[in-house]
Amino acid sequence: MSRIAVVVKGYPRLSETFIAQEILGLERRGVPILIVALRKPYDPYIHELHRQISADVLYLPEYVKDDPARVAKAKRWAEKQPTYAAAKALFDADYAQESNANRQRRWAQGCVFAHELPEDVTWIHTHYLHTPCSAARYAAHLAGKGWSFSAHAKDIWTSEEWDLRTKLDDAAWGVTCTKVNVDHLKSLTKTPDKVELVYHGLDFSGFPEPAEKGSGRDGSGDAVQLVSVGRAVEKKGYDDLLAALASLPETLNWHFTHIGGGELSDALKAQAATLGLSERITWRGAQPREEVIKACQASDLFVLPSKLAKSGDRDGLPNVLMEAQSMGLCCLSTAVSAIPELIIPGKTGVLVPPADPKALGVELGKLIASPAERERMGKAAAHHVRCHFATEPGLDHLAEKFRKVL
Repeated sequence: MSRIAVVVKGYPRLSETFIAQEILGLERRGVPILIVALRKPYDPYIHELHRQISADVLYLPEYVKDDPARVAKAKRWAEKQPTYAAAKALFDADYAQESNANRQRRWAQGCVFAHELPEDVTWIHTHYLHTPCSAARYAAHLAGKGWSFSAHAKDIWTSEEWDLRTKLDDAAWGVTCTKVNVDHLKSLTKTPDKVELVYHGLDFSGFPEPAEKGSGRDGSGDAVQLVSVGRAVEKKGYDDLLAALASLPETLNWHFTHIGGGELSDALKAQAATLGLSERITWRGAQPREEVIKACQASDLFVLPSKLAKSGDRDGLPNVLMEAQSMGLCCLSTAVSAIPELIIPGKTGVLVPPADPKALGVELGKLIASPAERERMGKAAAHHVRCHFATEPGLDHLAEKFRKVL
């Protein structure tokens, strides 16, 4: 049977378990896959999901300088293909808009991709509409293959509109994971019907059911355990969370645990020290999912203060919120992007405006002191997310689309 080439920026990645979940789900539905990655992994751990995936992985050179001979060979091959002139014209048009080394690198990766693409691959599907999509699109035209996409968050909101329009109009079809994304992408293409909403959802089989009874901690005795899982980057809003924690009354006893790596880790630790919070915070860095689950089970409240980064980057529908809710953990987050599609304020969690440490601090204080409210919303959230955000419907839909081209 033929295969689908699934393109990702890096593989495996701890921050992209939703992609691993999708690949594994498609394999289990009989869709053979070749994973094509633009770079090798940097994370110190992998998830159990990655161990279950059987797909081969083709790693492209991350930079031309990594393997110039490989790139040169692929370009010589590409120049001899009947598809070369049309594919090169697409690149030239893009390069006229964005004449930099990054765009040249994507063309080089696209040439290597097309040159080394196994004969049994009949379709190319790319995750993200920014850099992976550029390489995948050039490769698809050079190899004479159809292609489609899954769009997520950063790739949509930090890309230039001309680039999005070009790719949307060129793709056969695409899916994205939030209503906010769907509306935006449909507004940019001549054929809006090709863009569909497919929630990633969650495979709940690996997550424990909610505990029958909450801890009852209210901040007057034992510390209420706060937890967050996310990369230390601007859009996650952890600087706002630290400011909010600093505003809490000294009489409230709490402890915050952060899980995740990221470029702002050192800056956040320094901010915590300046605010006098260091002894009440544990920074655990990147951890495998098994440890994330244990941390959530030991916690009373999950906090994710997402916001819009200066670059325009933002969260889509964070998997970590669905994971926390599935275990009955009350979530405090922000009304940004698609998070309101998941959290019903006052019923399945609490939302505050993004980039508002004062409002965040007020709700933190209330929830720390209200174990009964946390338990009520946590149980309601578990029921809601398990009923409405399971991964099966989306995977069934994608599998059916891919079967048509296998």
